[in-house]
This record gives sequence, structure tokens and C-alpha cells, in this order.
Amino acid sequence: MKKKEDNIIAIKSYKFAVRCVNLYKYLCEQKHDYVIGKQLLRSGTSIGANVKEAIRGISKAEFRAKMSISLKEASESEFWIELLRDTEYITKEEAESLLNDCGELLKLLMSIVKTIQTEEKQHITT
Repeated sequence: MKKKEDNIIAIKSYKFAVRCVNLYKYLCEQKHDYVIGKQLLRSGTSIGANVKEAIRGISKAEFRAKMSISLKEASESEFWIELLRDTEYITKEEAESLLNDCGELLKLLMSIVKTIQTEEKQHITT
């Protein structure tokens, strides 16, 4: 099994979580927003937490389930970032940077989940 330092999804999801925590602090301190920011904080940090659980999982089914949850959380995070942008809590530039990182996570997670599903289907038919 790869170490966290070698696992690209673990690295990227952790860095994204750090960005979400810092954005939440900014939104609380500067914009006095505690609701939308908290939603992003929860979904954005949940991605990495579920990835870590998946990596440490004891079965392929658990790995698939946790990665699927991470994918859903990344999709939710994308929604909250778009909402923060469109309500002008953050600038378009700030949003685009976060959306790029979130988009990378979405692509990686979709690929992981699809690969697992394909492997499971192949296993069933053989």
C-alpha cells in the first residue's frame, strides 16, 4: 500500500481541506458568514477524511463506499464554492482557484470510482 506522501488523491484532498478551513476562517472573520462557509468546511474536509478512511479500509467494498462518499462531498463542495462566488462572498478569481482544485479532485475520484465499478463487474462475470 502506498504511503500518504505517495498517494495523489490523499495529498490533493488534504490540501483542499486546508484551503477550505482557511476560507472558512476568512468568511467568519471578514464577511461574518457562519452558514455557507460552514457547509463548505464540512464537505471540503470530509473529502480527505473519507479518502483516508478508504485507504485504511479493510475491504474493497469499504474502499468503494468511502471513495463514493468522497466524490459526493467533492460535488457538494463545488456547489458551495459556486454559491459563494455568485453571491460575491468571494471573488471570481478566488472561486476559480478553488473550483480548479475541486475539479481535479472530482476527476480523480470519478476515475477511481469508475475503475472500482469496472473491476467489480468484471469479477462478477468471470
